[in-house]
Amino acid sequence: MSDLHAARENILIDERVRGFPPGHPPLPPSEIGKQGWKPFDGRMALPLISLDRQAFAGNVDLMMAYVKSHGIEIAPHAKTPMSTALAGALLAAGAWGTTVADIRQAAVLLKAGQRRLILANEIGGIAAARRLAALLGHYPDAELHVFVDSTALVEALASAWQERADLPPLGLMVEFGASRAGLRSAKAAAAVLDAILAVETPAFRLTGIAAYEGAAATADAEETMLRIDTLMAMTSDFLPNIRTRIGKERPLLVTAGGSVFFDVVVARLSTTVLADPACRLVLRSGAIFFHDHGIYERGLAGLDARGCFRIGDKIVSATAGFRPALRVWAEVLSRPEPRLAICGMGMRDVAMDQGLPRPLALYRDGAYLADLSAEVSRLNDQHAFVALADGSDVSVGDVIEFGISHPCTCLDRHAILYGLGPDHSVTAAYLTSFG
Repeated sequence: MSDLHAARENILIDERVRGFPPGHPPLPPSEIGKQGWKPFDGRMALPLISLDRQAFAGNVDLMMAYVKSHGIEIAPHAKTPMSTALAGALLAAGAWGTTVADIRQAAVLLKAGQRRLILANEIGGIAAARRLAALLGHYPDAELHVFVDSTALVEALASAWQERADLPPLGLMVEFGASRAGLRSAKAAAAVLDAILAVETPAFRLTGIAAYEGAAATADAEETMLRIDTLMAMTSDFLPNIRTRIGKERPLLVTAGGSVFFDVVVARLSTTVLADPACRLVLRSGAIFFHDHGIYERGLAGLDARGCFRIGDKIVSATAGFRPALRVWAEVLSRPEPRLAICGMGMRDVAMDQGLPRPLALYRDGAYLADLSAEVSRLNDQHAFVALADGSDVSVGDVIEFGISHPCTCLDRHAILYGLGPDHSVTAAYLTSFG
């Protein structure tokens, strides 16, 4: 299911999609939010994933206030929801642009009308460069910046752009990295810079520096900060080197910042960037707008421990300010043992790479019953094994509301993200484009 087709008048959603009530007449996405459905009312097919629209809106407001207060920009990573509607909402809230991870994701956003993109990844060799050129040939007004960390990729992209005269300008960003792609030294970066400048044209030129600090994280907090500091220092120190080669007038971007250590990025890079009138710092945080009950909950606790979430002259609690917006809902299928419930939700429905889902609340007969003290012990394809306390009042047919860990690897299992209002009624349907 792809929200590329949401504008088509004849698209209809039916029970082949998670959540849609079996037997209900097919509906266009725009009508789903008018039916008054609730995930626990017995009508909707479970499991399904939902978005607390109020929590999402609050997260957007808080993050946008943060970047504005620091005089920086944000291009949220669209790989998290792959929903053009939600990406558009972030642009409407003040985002500078949108980040994508590959050529296909760029195609999704371009076809939806978005034109300013950061492709935060290397793409491959000459075949991939030609695929990117074939895509951008349809969008002469596009502004796309792509990461490069090798002379081979520079040569491939330059060749693809030399083969055609119908392409928009392509921006190349020299990427520094740790534990993933990206250059490991200033010497290696200088070689890539030389390669770019040797083949520059008005339609093919250097537009900045890039990094991603999240890949530098380890299980050791001190080692993590040392690695991130080293990466940020290389990134910051390279900006004057570029200015020596190209002068002070050309606009440049410096981009880094995921959803866990963006405060460190701002602290380490903003002074250098803001001292350069023709340069801007662009964060790429995306999952922060959705938050979770796992990896990002832990990440925000670490941010608060660093005391670095500042808006204006005030330190704000990120843990209290951001709210988890995603839930997965599933029915209890079996109570085979006194302290065990089997729910109809498994690895095909929810992420587990950064922690298992967390039971939050119990619903019965279409109404909230109680908060639930339990934990998921394991998942298989279609089932969640929920460990219960002695005497727990959980029955077959009850619905359990689960928090999730790591939105990026949970949302990609779902064709529709159901937007919920304050009373948990479905008020919107966001189609996703995971391909």
